[in-house]
Amino acid sequence: MTSAPENSPGDPTKQGKLYSSALAALEGISNDATVLVAGFADCGIPQNLLRGLAESGVSGLTLICQGAWIKEPGDFTVSDLVASGQVRKMISPMPFHPMHGGAVKEQWESGELEIEIVSQGVLAERLRAGGAGIGGVFLPSSSGTRFAEGKEVRQYGGCEHVLELALKADFALLRAQAADTLGNMVYDGTARNWNPTMAMAAGVTVVEVDAVHDPGGIDPELVITQAIFIDRLVLSD
Repeated sequence: MTSAPENSPGDPTKQGKLYSSALAALEGISNDATVLVAGFADCGIPQNLLRGLAESGVSGLTLICQGAWIKEPGDFTVSDLVASGQVRKMISPMPFHPMHGGAVKEQWESGELEIEIVSQGVLAERLRAGGAGIGGVFLPSSSGTRFAEGKEVRQYGGCEHVLELALKADFALLRAQAADTLGNMVYDGTARNWNPTMAMAAGVTVVEVDAVHDPGGIDPELVITQAIFIDRLVLSD
């Protein structure tokens, strides 16, 4: 499924959904926004969009992501955004590497950064619920643990299930191998990770891509995320 290209008075050089820069593609993001950031370890991270977010100067952000991992020289990751002081809270299964905590661990220990730990499977289901317009889901994984404290519990099939509320964000920052100007997305192997789920769970979905094709330039059998879920595109460096 595809959607028609949109016009953007804020970026007159835009073609279809393709914007001229990461900063232009983040137009409208504001202080205290909730932002989904795709990527797993060092795979599928929208580094240019994260740089654009830092350049925008917005603060008080809540980031929902896999976490900040060990980075290579020259990389720009969630850890760098936290170090800039722009992040107020992270919701993550593993917010920092246990041996290389970096800025995330430092700010958490100092009380500057709030962290909400959510197991990976629960995070996936909460995002899926947000994308599907469901208020929440009952899951068994946190039953009997501290993660169930203060949450509604019901019995299903003889097992306790805990209510986990849906997650939705203002913006989602994603990474893909290729797209057409309509926004149909193709991923590179495991770099797909969180991208398809997060694409559905935000008000504005922005994708950093290696290549952009005219409509019809991508084999429809390879499309994973359809254009209807994508609002803006920007080329990677």
